[in-house]
Amino acid sequence: MSKKISAENIKELRSKTGAGMMDCKKALEATEGQIDLAIENLRKKGLASAHKKSSRIATEGVIESYIHAGSRLGVMVELNCETDFVARQLEFHDLAKNIAMQLAACQFVQYISIDQIPKEFILKEIEIEMEKDDILKKPENVRKNIVEGRIQKRLKEMTLMNQSFIKNPEICVEDLVKQHIALLGENIKVRRFQRFILGEGLEKKSYDFTQEVSNMIYNK
Repeated sequence: MSKKISAENIKELRSKTGAGMMDCKKALEATEGQIDLAIENLRKKGLASAHKKSSRIATEGVIESYIHAGSRLGVMVELNCETDFVARQLEFHDLAKNIAMQLAACQFVQYISIDQIPKEFILKEIEIEMEKDDILKKPENVRKNIVEGRIQKRLKEMTLMNQSFIKNPEICVEDLVKQHIALLGENIKVRRFQRFILGEGLEKKSYDFTQEVSNMIYNK
């Protein structure tokens, strides 16, 4: 006899995955109520459906902002979807807000994905790594393998989609976006972002109180 799936089980699975109610129910039925297996199945399904939708044009969406406490750091991000209907959904706005917060937390991130990083930059990084003292005396093939590993790590550190999601480190931002593609049924793309740090790029004036007092005394 198959295990009866309760509304509480479905609600729990939905809160953990963001998948639709019927998808959660079917996943639980297929796994006889085992939450962990149902999550795994939904993620696999979401990744498959997201891959199919990834080439579809997404020109609707929202521009979301996040201002960190103290108002010294802010982020604006453009998140695109296919229709205005999805752009108005709460889940889509929550995703945009979470991505903006992620960008505020990950200040080394400069690109959305690795394929946006200029080839010239990558080649220069490879050149620098190949000449580092700690691997200089190693065989050529060993050096290349070490450098490849270091470069991949560096590129992932610089890209949004490869970051561990700050609210759930078990998934990366790319997984988060794909979960929402499965949930909302449309292609979703992070198009661009801008980070603002108060005073960045400005030459800050240094204040020398002793010198000011000295000037006041001798200029009387």
